[in-house]
Amino acid sequence: MASSTDVKSARPLDPAVAAAAAELTIPSYIISADGHACEPDSLWKELPADIQANMPVIHRGAKRPEGGTIPKLRLEDMDKDGIAAEVLYPDTGLNLFRAEPDVQDAAFRLYNDWLADYCRTDPKRLFGIAAIAIYDVGAAIRELQRSHDLGLYGALIWGVPHPDLPFSSAHYDKFWSAAAELGAPVNLHVLTGFNYSQYRTDDATQRIREQTNVKMNETNDVLFDFVWSGIFDRHPKLKLVIVECEIGWLPFVLQQWDYYFTRNGNARPDQNDYNISRAPSDICREHVFATFMDDVVGSRALSYWGENNCMWSSDYPHGNMTFPHSRAFAARQVGDLPRESQERLLSKNVIELYGLKV
Repeated sequence: MASSTDVKSARPLDPAVAAAAAELTIPSYIISADGHACEPDSLWKELPADIQANMPVIHRGAKRPEGGTIPKLRLEDMDKDGIAAEVLYPDTGLNLFRAEPDVQDAAFRLYNDWLADYCRTDPKRLFGIAAIAIYDVGAAIRELQRSHDLGLYGALIWGVPHPDLPFSSAHYDKFWSAAAELGAPVNLHVLTGFNYSQYRTDDATQRIREQTNVKMNETNDVLFDFVWSGIFDRHPKLKLVIVECEIGWLPFVLQQWDYYFTRNGNARPDQNDYNISRAPSDICREHVFATFMDDVVGSRALSYWGENNCMWSSDYPHGNMTFPHSRAFAARQVGDLPRESQERLLSKNVIELYGLKV
């Protein structure tokens, strides 16, 4: 059997990263805000036959480090990579957020049990995010509480909702209230739900369009619904996490939203046509968080935006991972910032957001 170190990173350490990292220092304590626990193929076979028959086709990516599935090997790789702790999301389970309601319910209960057991290997270094089916809000609330009783954190729901259930609808309000009261941030990971991946093309050029333009537009639209429909005004304790869509686009979008909010408000000062009464950037500063991995453009803005809202991640063990050179990649992102800013971006934000017991 190949060891976890036999798998090379899909993001090799190029000379520019190495040169930048060589001149910069960063804190010794780093937490990855987005890694993946890779469910063994045998896990889904534990589901009832009728549930398995209705599951979408699941494709596992290229060969990956075994630490994705075996927690003790993961901890060894984390030590090699200089990573103190990780927040964990599903692997093939990401595909199930567009499955039928009964499939999601059964599969996510099984996954949450497996993930909780995976994280018990070292509960001060491995922090799992509960996967929650959201068709039935009452059932979602019960599974959220059950998962947190197991030791899991947050609530991963579909990143692109079913067309009949936009986030701007009242369908989710009881769940937002429950998550807020539990202190469970709502997490939206790319490639979950009714997103572009269900229509992927074989055309190489169009795949680039999907992985950049389409992905960012989908995330932008979802964030728009959260902000402009007044969700955070109705649920002032709610936190939202955008996972694996980088951060470089966010300052521009918020600037534009603020511009139109102010411009239109000034044009009609006698009334407010919106569901919000304060600038979108103020709302996001209080409620919205985002992960980044290797976003040099976005990291250049961190000196004036996002210090308290952004969180670095390695994406281990997926193809985009920065393993085994994560510290060098992190240094290129934040190494020129003040030490307090580095600590916030590399550990403090994620600790405070989820209440991690590190």
